[in-house]
Amino acid sequence: MEIIQHIINDTVHFYKWSLTIADKRVEKWPLMDSPLPTLAISSSYLLFLWLGPKYMQGREAFQLRKTLIIYNFSMVILNFFIFKELFLAARAANYSYICQPVDYSDDPNEVRVAAALWWYFISKGVEYLDTVFFILRKKFNQISFLHVYHHCTMFTLWWIGIKWVAGGQSFFGAHMNAAIHVLMYLYYGLAAFGPKIQKFLWWKKYLTIIQMVQFHVTIGHTALSLYSDCPFPKWMHWCLIGYALTFIILFGNFYYQTYRRQPRRDTSSKPRALHNGASNGALTSSNGNTAKLEEKPAESGRRRRKGRAKRD
Repeated sequence: MEIIQHIINDTVHFYKWSLTIADKRVEKWPLMDSPLPTLAISSSYLLFLWLGPKYMQGREAFQLRKTLIIYNFSMVILNFFIFKELFLAARAANYSYICQPVDYSDDPNEVRVAAALWWYFISKGVEYLDTVFFILRKKFNQISFLHVYHHCTMFTLWWIGIKWVAGGQSFFGAHMNAAIHVLMYLYYGLAAFGPKIQKFLWWKKYLTIIQMVQFHVTIGHTALSLYSDCPFPKWMHWCLIGYALTFIILFGNFYYQTYRRQPRRDTSSKPRALHNGASNGALTSSNGNTAKLEEKPAESGRRRRKGRAKRD
């Protein structure tokens, strides 16, 4: 028990010390004073993930067509706003795409970058509704480990990002991810209109490819920053590389399972030794009908040859 108590005390002391180097500009912003509200929201999400399917058992699935259209296009607008704010504010502040330290001053452009990153953090909390809608529509097959891991960790970890590094290098990944989410929620919004629109949405798999490219770019950009000894917190760089690697593995597996893996062919019904279409005493004719082969033995070699000619 003493060891556990020491660990708890050390953790509390470390957290109190870390607050002394946190970004003072954001400490009074909604959800930023303490990690408890963010942890409570994420815990509620996981609780609903467990109880929601139980509640929906034996109940008819909700359609939510209009709700999904409004939600997805609202997310398109929100992510475009985040991308626009980060791009314009970073440009106005003369941000470098190679190395950009955090400026904790009250410069209007820096505060604008921090505010856009805060909205990005908030958008990750709103994205919990993706899972809620899946459960209410009883699309349980869509709730994979990748889905839950992505949603739960992004919202929780970005609280840390906003608390300590709301600016500098943080803008790069956020504004790239916001642009990708514009395309992603545009796809989902159009798909919600139904089959008449869905038949034109051939580009779904390319969204997954773009996301994987994003993670490779993130690792390359972060490694370059480490190589150039950029004055940005090193712990954040290494954590970001490790985090991006988990997404490359998970998204790569999803892409392979969804688009590359070939279903196994059932060879039991068509033995490789038979090349004339006959299998298990049946013959498939050219018009698709199936005729039974004669099971009686042939009376002579001549009749066998004649029968073979008919089959051929």
